Amino acid sequence: MPSAKKIAVLIASLLLAPLHCASAQDDVLVLDDAQFDADFSFDDDLFGAVFDDDDDEQSSSISSWLENFTIKISQQLSGQTNSHGVDLAPGFSFPRESELETNRFGINIRYQNTFAPGWLLQASGHAKIYWKDDYEFNANGDSIDTEFRVNELFIQHSFDQHSLKFGRQTVVWGETVGNSVLDIINHSEFRDFTIIDIEDARLNQWMLVWDFFGEDSNFSSFLNLYPEFNPAAVRGSPFFFEPEFNLTDYERDGDLLFEFGTQWKKSFEGSDIAFMAAYLYENQLRYEDPLLRVGDAVAKKNDFILLGFSANRAIGKLLLNFDLAFSHDVLADSFNFPGTASLANPVNLNKDQIGTSFGFEYAISNEQSVSLGIQAQKLLDEDEGLLPGQTLINEGVFGSWLVRYSNSLMNGDLVLSSTLQGDLKAESLLVLLGANYTVNDNWALSSQIISINADEGSALLYFAEDLRLGVTLTYSF
Repeated sequence: MPSAKKIAVLIASLLLAPLHCASAQDDVLVLDDAQFDADFSFDDDLFGAVFDDDDDEQSSSISSWLENFTIKISQQLSGQTNSHGVDLAPGFSFPRESELETNRFGINIRYQNTFAPGWLLQASGHAKIYWKDDYEFNANGDSIDTEFRVNELFIQHSFDQHSLKFGRQTVVWGETVGNSVLDIINHSEFRDFTIIDIEDARLNQWMLVWDFFGEDSNFSSFLNLYPEFNPAAVRGSPFFFEPEFNLTDYERDGDLLFEFGTQWKKSFEGSDIAFMAAYLYENQLRYEDPLLRVGDAVAKKNDFILLGFSANRAIGKLLLNFDLAFSHDVLADSFNFPGTASLANPVNLNKDQIGTSFGFEYAISNEQSVSLGIQAQKLLDEDEGLLPGQTLINEGVFGSWLVRYSNSLMNGDLVLSSTLQGDLKAESLLVLLGANYTVNDNWALSSQIISINADEGSALLYFAEDLRLGVTLTYSF
C-alpha cells in the first residue's frame, strides 16, 4: 500500500492546482457615487421609501425584490471510466475500476438587490440530492442523501469614499488567478473532481470588511468574527483515505477566535501594487492521536502571521501578475486540505515559509484568452529542529504550474476550454478539457474530460491513468 506520507502529498498537490477559470463569486457592486452621512442612527429615512406602507408601492416593491433571484437547477453525472491497475510498489498493483462517482441533483439560488441608495444585499446557497451510485449515496447506507448550505449572506453600505460589508463573504488578495500563495484567507473544501477550482471551493466566513477608496490608493481591512477550518474529507470521495482515528472539528470550548488583516493598494498607469499583513489561523487543522489511543483524533489549531506583496502590470493585451508571501510560524508539513496532516505523521515543528506565485493573462482576441500561473514555496531553515531520521514532506522548493486556455465560439454560446497542471518536479500532468454550450436563455449543457498521468515517484501515482468523464445539464431562470 502507498505510504501515508505519499497519500498526503498526493491530495495536497491537487489542492495547490485549481483548474477551471470560471469564478463562483461575482464581483460585488460598490456604489462609489452614493452620498450618505456617516451617522448610523436608524431613523425612518435610512432606506428611503423602500418600506413605505402604500399598498400599490408595497406590492411593486415586493415584486421588485422577487425579481432579483437567480435560480439554477442541474443534474450531474461523472465517473472514472478507465479500468486499470496502478503499480504502487514492486509486486503490488492497486486495481482501479471504472465506476460512476457522482449522480446528483442540485439547486443553486443567488440573490442580489440594491434595495436603497448605497445599500446592497447579496446571498447565495445551494441544496443537493445525491442519487443512487453517487458516493454520498453509498456513504449514507445506500440511501438518498441531501445537503443544504448558505454560502454568501452579506449586506453592504457604500457612502462617500467608504464601503462596509457584514456577513458571510470572501476576501481575495492574490493577483495570480487560481494559483496564488496569498489566496489562503477563506477556508476551502475539495470533495471530488467536480469541484477542483479554488474559486468554487472557497467557503465564505462571517466577516466585517471596510474599504476606503482614495484618489489613487485604497485601504481594505477585514475582521473575521468566527474563523472556520477545512472540513474533514467526505467518506467515499476520491480524496478520502481512512484515517486511524475519526477526524473531528476543532473544539472551541468557549475560546474567542478571530482573524484580522489589512491591505493597502496603489494604482499607477497600467499597474497596481499592494502590501498586506494579517493575523490568521491555518485553514487546515493538525490532528494528534487521542490519549491512550482511544476515541477521536484531537484537532489542534495554529495561528500565524502573514506578510504579503502583490503587483500587476498591463502591457497591451498582456497582464503580468506577481504575488509574494512570508508566513511566520506555520506548521511544517501542514497542507491546506482536509485530513492530510493526520495521515502524514507530520513533523510537529513551527517554521517560517516564503512563497511566490507569478504568471500572466493574455487576451489573444475578443474570443480567446490564455493564462499561466506558477506557484513555488519553501520552508526556511527546514533542517533546524529535526530529529535524526526525521524528514519533511515539503523538502526544498515545492509547488505547481497551471495553464488555462479558453475559446468562445458561436457568439459566446459555445465555450471550449483546456487546463494543464503539473508539479514543479515534472512528475505528473493533469489535463482537463471542457465544453459549455448555451442552448437558449434557460438551458445549458457542459461536459469535461480529465486525464491524469504520473511517474512512479509522483504524489499523483494513485490516480495515474485515470480518465474521468462528466456531464451537467442546467436550467436557469
